[in-house]
Amino acid sequence: MNDIDYSIIIPVYYNEGSIEKTFNILHEKVISINKGLNCELIFIDDGSRDNSFNEISGLKEKYPDLIRVIKFTRNFGQVAAIYAGYQYARGKCLINISADLQDPPELINEMIDCHLKDKYEIVICTREAREDSYFQRKTSGIFYKLIRKLSFPDMPSGGFDFVLISDKVKDIILEKREANPFWQGHLLWTGHRTRFIPYKRSEREIGTSRWTFSKKIKYLIDGVTSYSYFPLRLMSVVGGLVALVGFLYAVFIIFARIFGDVVPFGWAPIMVVVLLLSGIQMLMLGIVGEYLWRVLDQVRNRQPYIIENIWY
Repeated sequence: MNDIDYSIIIPVYYNEGSIEKTFNILHEKVISINKGLNCELIFIDDGSRDNSFNEISGLKEKYPDLIRVIKFTRNFGQVAAIYAGYQYARGKCLINISADLQDPPELINEMIDCHLKDKYEIVICTREAREDSYFQRKTSGIFYKLIRKLSFPDMPSGGFDFVLISDKVKDIILEKREANPFWQGHLLWTGHRTRFIPYKRSEREIGTSRWTFSKKIKYLIDGVTSYSYFPLRLMSVVGGLVALVGFLYAVFIIFARIFGDVVPFGWAPIMVVVLLLSGIQMLMLGIVGEYLWRVLDQVRNRQPYIIENIWY
Protein backbone atom coordinates (compact mmCIF):
# COMPACT_ATOMS: atom_id res chain seq x y z
CA MET A 1 0.00 0.00 0.00
CA ASN A 2 1.30 3.45 -0.95
CA ASP A 3 1.69 5.55 2.21
CA ILE A 4 3.66 8.41 0.59
CA ASP A 5 1.38 11.37 -0.11
CA TYR A 6 3.79 13.40 -2.23
CA SER A 7 7.26 12.98 -3.72
CA ILE A 8 9.58 15.90 -4.40
CA ILE A 9 11.98 15.16 -7.27
CA ILE A 10 15.18 17.20 -7.43
CA PRO A 11 17.49 16.77 -10.46
CA VAL A 12 21.07 17.69 -9.56
CA TYR A 13 23.77 18.70 -12.03
CA TYR A 14 26.70 20.79 -10.80
CA ASN A 15 24.71 22.21 -7.88
CA GLU A 16 27.50 22.14 -5.33
CA GLY A 17 26.83 24.61 -2.54
CA SER A 18 23.08 24.89 -3.05
CA ILE A 19 21.85 21.37 -2.24
CA GLU A 20 21.79 21.62 1.55
CA LYS A 21 20.22 25.08 1.39
CA THR A 22 17.54 23.77 -0.99
CA PHE A 23 16.81 20.91 1.39
CA ASN A 24 16.61 23.21 4.43
CA ILE A 25 14.14 25.53 2.68
CA LEU A 26 12.00 22.60 1.56
CA HIS A 27 12.04 21.15 5.07
CA GLU A 28 11.15 24.48 6.69
CA LYS A 29 8.61 25.83 4.22
CA VAL A 30 6.98 22.65 2.91
CA ILE A 31 7.57 19.44 4.88
CA SER A 32 7.19 21.03 8.33
CA ILE A 33 4.00 22.81 7.28
CA ASN A 34 2.39 19.67 5.85
CA LYS A 35 2.93 17.46 8.90
CA GLY A 36 -0.21 15.47 8.18
CA LEU A 37 1.18 14.29 4.84
CA ASN A 38 3.98 11.80 4.28
CA CYS A 39 6.76 13.01 2.00
CA GLU A 40 9.85 11.66 0.28
CA LEU A 41 12.64 13.60 -1.40
CA ILE A 42 14.36 12.03 -4.39
CA PHE A 43 17.70 13.50 -5.46
CA ILE A 44 18.93 12.44 -8.91
CA ASP A 45 22.63 13.04 -9.51
CA ASP A 46 22.80 13.56 -13.27
CA GLY A 47 26.51 12.83 -13.68
CA SER A 48 27.83 15.82 -11.71
CA ARG A 49 31.62 16.09 -11.52
CA ASP A 50 31.72 18.49 -8.61
CA ASN A 51 30.95 17.88 -4.93
CA SER A 52 27.17 17.58 -5.47
CA PHE A 53 26.95 13.85 -4.81
CA ASN A 54 28.90 14.11 -1.56
CA GLU A 55 26.49 16.79 -0.35
CA ILE A 56 23.52 14.59 -1.25
CA SER A 57 25.12 11.62 0.54
CA GLY A 58 25.61 13.74 3.67
CA LEU A 59 21.91 14.61 3.69
CA LYS A 60 21.00 10.97 3.13
CA GLU A 61 22.98 9.98 6.24
CA LYS A 62 21.16 12.60 8.35
CA TYR A 63 17.67 11.84 7.00
CA PRO A 64 17.70 8.20 5.85
CA ASP A 65 13.91 7.77 6.00
CA LEU A 66 13.12 10.98 4.14
CA ILE A 67 15.66 11.02 1.32
CA ARG A 68 16.24 8.66 -1.60
CA VAL A 69 19.19 9.03 -3.97
CA ILE A 70 19.57 7.98 -7.60
CA LYS A 71 22.97 8.28 -9.27
CA PHE A 72 23.43 8.20 -13.06
CA THR A 73 26.59 6.81 -14.65
CA ARG A 74 26.96 10.06 -16.63
CA ASN A 75 25.05 13.16 -17.63
CA PHE A 76 21.82 12.23 -19.45
CA GLY A 77 20.04 15.58 -19.09
CA GLN A 78 17.46 17.19 -16.85
CA VAL A 79 14.49 15.55 -18.58
CA ALA A 80 16.01 12.08 -18.13
CA ALA A 81 16.56 12.87 -14.44
CA ILE A 82 12.93 13.95 -14.04
CA TYR A 83 11.72 10.76 -15.74
CA ALA A 84 13.91 8.65 -13.46
CA GLY A 85 12.39 10.42 -10.48
CA TYR A 86 8.92 9.65 -11.84
CA GLN A 87 9.89 6.02 -12.34
CA TYR A 88 11.00 5.44 -8.75
CA ALA A 89 8.72 7.85 -6.90
CA ARG A 90 6.13 6.31 -4.57
CA GLY A 91 4.02 9.41 -3.95
CA LYS A 92 0.37 9.83 -4.88
CA CYS A 93 1.47 13.07 -6.51
CA LEU A 94 4.90 14.13 -7.73
CA ILE A 95 6.55 17.55 -7.71
CA ASN A 96 9.79 18.33 -9.49
CA ILE A 97 11.85 21.37 -8.56
CA SER A 98 15.34 22.44 -9.53
CA ALA A 99 18.21 22.52 -7.03
CA ASP A 100 19.45 25.99 -8.01
CA LEU A 101 17.12 27.96 -5.66
CA GLN A 102 15.48 29.85 -8.53
CA ASP A 103 11.98 28.45 -7.93
CA PRO A 104 10.20 29.33 -4.64
CA PRO A 105 9.66 26.06 -2.70
CA GLU A 106 6.77 27.54 -0.70
CA LEU A 107 4.63 27.37 -3.85
CA ILE A 108 4.55 23.60 -3.35
CA ASN A 109 2.01 24.12 -0.56
CA GLU A 110 -0.37 25.80 -3.00
CA MET A 111 0.32 23.14 -5.62
CA ILE A 112 -0.58 20.35 -3.17
CA ASP A 113 -3.79 22.17 -2.19
CA CYS A 114 -4.78 22.54 -5.85
CA HIS A 115 -4.31 18.82 -6.34
CA LEU A 116 -5.84 17.48 -3.12
CA LYS A 117 -8.69 19.97 -2.66
CA ASP A 118 -9.49 21.15 -6.18
CA LYS A 119 -8.61 17.83 -7.86
CA TYR A 120 -6.27 19.21 -10.52
CA GLU A 121 -4.25 16.42 -12.15
CA ILE A 122 -1.51 18.84 -13.23
CA VAL A 123 -0.39 22.02 -11.48
CA ILE A 124 2.11 24.14 -13.39
CA CYS A 125 4.03 27.08 -11.95
CA THR A 126 4.60 29.43 -14.86
CA ARG A 127 7.41 31.97 -15.03
CA GLU A 128 5.62 35.32 -15.19
CA ALA A 129 8.94 37.14 -14.91
CA ARG A 130 12.55 36.12 -14.43
CA GLU A 131 15.72 37.70 -13.07
CA ASP A 132 18.00 36.03 -15.62
CA SER A 133 20.35 37.83 -17.99
CA TYR A 134 19.01 39.72 -21.00
CA PHE A 135 20.30 37.03 -23.37
CA GLN A 136 18.62 34.23 -21.40
CA ARG A 137 15.33 36.11 -21.24
CA LYS A 138 15.34 36.85 -24.95
CA THR A 139 16.31 33.36 -26.11
CA SER A 140 13.78 31.75 -23.77
CA GLY A 141 11.11 34.15 -25.00
CA ILE A 142 11.82 33.25 -28.63
CA PHE A 143 11.91 29.55 -27.73
CA TYR A 144 8.48 29.48 -26.12
CA LYS A 145 6.97 31.81 -28.70
CA LEU A 146 7.93 29.34 -31.43
CA ILE A 147 6.57 26.43 -29.40
CA ARG A 148 3.27 28.27 -28.90
CA LYS A 149 3.07 29.03 -32.61
CA LEU A 150 4.07 25.63 -33.98
CA SER A 151 3.12 23.01 -31.39
CA PHE A 152 1.22 24.08 -28.24
CA PRO A 153 -0.93 27.25 -28.28
CA ASP A 154 -1.55 26.82 -24.54
CA MET A 155 2.15 26.77 -23.65
CA PRO A 156 2.78 29.55 -21.07
CA SER A 157 4.76 32.39 -22.63
CA GLY A 158 7.43 32.15 -19.92
CA GLY A 159 7.64 28.37 -20.01
CA PHE A 160 7.80 26.09 -16.99
CA ASP A 161 9.75 23.31 -15.29
CA PHE A 162 8.27 23.49 -11.76
CA VAL A 163 5.33 21.10 -11.84
CA LEU A 164 3.05 18.80 -9.83
CA ILE A 165 1.47 15.79 -11.52
CA SER A 166 -0.81 13.05 -10.21
CA ASP A 167 0.16 9.38 -10.31
CA LYS A 168 -2.40 8.98 -13.12
CA VAL A 169 -0.50 11.46 -15.30
CA LYS A 170 2.78 9.85 -14.27
CA ASP A 171 1.63 6.48 -15.61
CA ILE A 172 0.70 8.05 -18.96
CA ILE A 173 4.06 9.79 -19.28
CA LEU A 174 6.11 6.72 -18.39
CA GLU A 175 4.09 4.54 -20.75
CA LYS A 176 4.86 6.83 -23.70
CA ARG A 177 8.59 6.13 -24.04
CA GLU A 178 10.03 8.67 -26.44
CA ALA A 179 13.70 8.72 -27.38
CA ASN A 180 13.82 12.54 -27.48
CA PRO A 181 10.94 13.62 -25.25
CA PHE A 182 9.68 17.19 -25.08
CA TRP A 183 8.62 16.95 -21.46
CA GLN A 184 6.56 20.15 -21.12
CA GLY A 185 4.64 19.36 -24.27
CA HIS A 186 4.04 15.83 -23.07
CA LEU A 187 2.26 17.16 -19.99
CA LEU A 188 0.07 19.52 -22.00
CA TRP A 189 -0.61 16.78 -24.56
CA THR A 190 -2.35 14.60 -21.96
CA GLY A 191 -5.24 17.08 -21.82
CA HIS A 192 -5.82 16.58 -18.09
CA ARG A 193 -7.29 19.36 -15.97
CA THR A 194 -4.48 21.84 -15.36
CA ARG A 195 -3.99 24.78 -13.02
CA PHE A 196 -1.43 27.49 -13.80
CA ILE A 197 0.23 29.44 -10.97
CA PRO A 198 2.32 32.47 -12.05
CA TYR A 199 5.48 33.41 -10.17
CA LYS A 200 8.68 35.40 -10.57
CA ARG A 201 11.77 33.30 -11.07
CA SER A 202 14.72 34.43 -8.98
CA GLU A 203 18.29 34.91 -10.11
CA ARG A 204 20.56 31.95 -9.55
CA GLU A 205 22.47 32.48 -6.28
CA ILE A 206 25.14 29.77 -6.57
CA GLY A 207 26.93 28.40 -9.63
CA THR A 208 26.14 28.90 -13.31
CA SER A 209 23.49 27.35 -15.52
CA ARG A 210 24.50 24.38 -17.66
CA TRP A 211 21.47 24.90 -19.91
CA THR A 212 23.48 26.06 -22.94
CA PHE A 213 22.23 27.70 -26.12
CA SER A 214 22.94 24.56 -28.17
CA LYS A 215 20.87 22.46 -25.73
CA LYS A 216 18.01 24.94 -26.08
CA ILE A 217 18.16 24.64 -29.88
CA LYS A 218 18.10 20.84 -29.69
CA TYR A 219 15.20 20.90 -27.24
CA LEU A 220 13.31 23.34 -29.48
CA ILE A 221 13.72 20.98 -32.44
CA ASP A 222 12.51 18.10 -30.23
CA GLY A 223 9.40 20.09 -29.34
CA VAL A 224 8.60 21.00 -32.94
CA THR A 225 9.33 17.64 -34.58
CA SER A 226 7.53 15.65 -31.86
CA TYR A 227 4.26 17.56 -31.99
CA SER A 228 4.11 19.48 -35.26
CA TYR A 229 4.06 18.67 -38.99
CA PHE A 230 4.63 22.32 -39.86
CA PRO A 231 8.25 21.91 -41.12
CA LEU A 232 7.21 19.10 -43.49
CA ARG A 233 4.20 21.05 -44.74
CA LEU A 234 6.39 24.11 -45.19
CA MET A 235 8.66 22.03 -47.42
CA SER A 236 5.68 21.12 -49.60
CA VAL A 237 4.61 24.76 -49.85
CA VAL A 238 8.13 25.97 -50.69
CA GLY A 239 8.52 23.20 -53.26
CA GLY A 240 5.24 24.18 -54.89
CA LEU A 241 6.18 27.87 -54.95
CA VAL A 242 9.60 27.13 -56.48
CA ALA A 243 7.96 24.94 -59.12
CA LEU A 244 5.45 27.71 -59.90
CA VAL A 245 8.21 30.31 -60.20
CA GLY A 246 10.14 27.95 -62.49
CA PHE A 247 7.08 27.43 -64.68
CA LEU A 248 6.37 31.16 -64.92
CA TYR A 249 10.02 31.87 -65.76
CA ALA A 250 9.91 29.22 -68.50
CA VAL A 251 6.83 30.89 -69.97
CA PHE A 252 8.62 34.26 -69.82
CA ILE A 253 11.65 32.83 -71.67
CA ILE A 254 9.45 31.34 -74.39
CA PHE A 255 7.56 34.59 -74.98
CA ALA A 256 10.75 36.62 -74.85
CA ARG A 257 12.27 34.34 -77.48
CA ILE A 258 9.20 34.49 -79.73
CA PHE A 259 8.88 38.27 -79.62
CA GLY A 260 12.60 38.92 -79.91
CA ASP A 261 13.25 40.41 -76.49
CA VAL A 262 16.67 40.04 -74.87
CA VAL A 263 16.84 36.95 -72.68
CA PRO A 264 19.22 36.96 -69.66
CA PHE A 265 22.05 34.52 -70.27
CA GLY A 266 25.54 33.74 -69.01
CA TRP A 267 27.33 32.41 -65.93
CA ALA A 268 25.97 34.79 -63.28
CA PRO A 269 22.20 34.10 -63.56
CA ILE A 270 22.83 30.35 -63.87
CA MET A 271 24.92 30.34 -60.67
CA VAL A 272 22.27 32.36 -58.81
CA VAL A 273 19.59 29.84 -59.73
CA VAL A 274 21.79 26.82 -58.94
CA LEU A 275 22.89 28.16 -55.55
CA LEU A 276 19.36 29.19 -54.60
CA LEU A 277 17.83 25.83 -55.49
CA SER A 278 20.71 23.90 -53.90
CA GLY A 279 20.31 25.85 -50.67
CA ILE A 280 16.57 25.15 -50.58
CA GLN A 281 17.18 21.44 -51.26
CA MET A 282 19.82 21.17 -48.52
CA LEU A 283 17.52 22.91 -46.05
CA MET A 284 14.73 20.49 -46.89
CA LEU A 285 17.06 17.49 -46.56
CA GLY A 286 18.09 18.81 -43.14
CA ILE A 287 14.45 18.99 -42.01
CA VAL A 288 13.76 15.46 -43.25
CA GLY A 289 16.98 14.33 -41.55
CA GLU A 290 15.82 15.70 -38.19
CA TYR A 291 12.65 13.60 -38.41
CA LEU A 292 14.53 10.51 -39.62
CA TRP A 293 17.13 10.81 -36.87
CA ARG A 294 14.40 10.82 -34.24
CA VAL A 295 12.71 7.84 -35.86
CA LEU A 296 16.04 5.99 -35.75
CA ASP A 297 16.49 6.87 -32.08
CA GLN A 298 12.99 5.61 -31.35
CA VAL A 299 13.53 2.33 -33.23
CA ARG A 300 16.81 1.69 -31.40
CA ASN A 301 14.85 1.79 -28.14
CA ARG A 302 17.90 2.65 -26.05
CA GLN A 303 17.56 3.28 -22.34
CA PRO A 304 16.95 7.00 -21.68
CA TYR A 305 19.36 6.83 -18.74
CA ILE A 306 21.62 4.35 -16.92
CA ILE A 307 21.54 4.20 -13.14
CA GLU A 308 24.79 3.45 -11.31
CA ASN A 309 23.13 2.99 -7.93
CA ILE A 310 20.03 3.74 -5.87
CA TRP A 311 20.01 4.45 -2.15
CA TYR A 312 16.55 3.84 -0.66
